[in-house]
Amino acid sequence: MHKRNTQQRRRAIIDKLNAEGELSVEVLAQEHGTSEVTIRKDLAALEASGLLLRKYGGAVPVPKEMELVSTAEAIEKVSKQKQAIAKAAAKLIRDHNRIIIDAGQTTAALLPELANKLGLVVMTNSLNVANALRELENEPTLLMTGGTWDTQSEAFQGQLAEEVLRSYDFDQLFIGADGIDPERGTTTYNELYSLSRVMAEVSREVVVVVESEKVGRKIHNLELAWTDIDLLVTDDKLSSAIKKEIQAQGVKVVCAKV
Repeated sequence: MHKRNTQQRRRAIIDKLNAEGELSVEVLAQEHGTSEVTIRKDLAALEASGLLLRKYGGAVPVPKEMELVSTAEAIEKVSKQKQAIAKAAAKLIRDHNRIIIDAGQTTAALLPELANKLGLVVMTNSLNVANALRELENEPTLLMTGGTWDTQSEAFQGQLAEEVLRSYDFDQLFIGADGIDPERGTTTYNELYSLSRVMAEVSREVVVVVESEKVGRKIHNLELAWTDIDLLVTDDKLSSAIKKEIQAQGVKVVCAKV
C-alpha cells in the first residue's frame, strides 16, 4: 500500500507541476498530508528520472531543450525499469554494509531503496547521489571521493579520488555502464574509467546495474572486465542466450521483473 501511495503521490506532483509551472515543498507537504522530508525525497527521485529540476524550496519543470523523453508514458516505462533493477539490487545490501555507489541514473534509482537499511556507510563520487543520501531519514554515513570534477560523467574523477578510495575497503560496489559486451565486460564512452577500476579493486563484491537494452553495446572503451564483476542486475527483457553467455564468464545474473 505504501509503495502504491508513493507512486500515486509522485504522479500527482508531476501533473500539478505541468499544470502550474512551479511548486513549493511546503505546499506539496500540506496538500499530501506528509512531511517536507518525504516531499524532498519525492522531488529527488523525480529529478533522478529526468522529470523535473529541483530549486531551493521546491521544483520547476525540465526546460524543453533538456527533456530526456517526449511523453509521460515513455518516462514511466524507463522509470519502472530502473526501479525494478534498483529493488533487486537493494536486496543484496545488508544493514551496516559499507558500499560505493557510482554516478549514474540507474545507480541513483537505488537510493530510495536504502531508506530502511540501518548503519550504512556510503562512498560516492556523485554530488546528486550525495545530496539524495543526505535526505534519507535513516542518515547513512556519507563519504565523498573528492577529486577533479568531470562534466561528461558529472562526477569526481582523477588521482586524488583514487587515493581516497584506496584508503578504505568496502563490501559492495554498485556501478552502471554505457554498454555491456557479453564477451568482454562493461563498456563506456567516457575516456576516464580508471576510477571505476579502483572502485572495483577496493570492493569485495562488484554489482553492475544496467537496463537490458544496453546489453550488446560493444563500445571500444572497456571499463570493467568480467573477471572484475560478481553480479549483473538487469531487467527481465534480457534474452536467455545472452544471459547464459554472461553466466559462462563466471558472473551471476539477476533479471528483475518489470
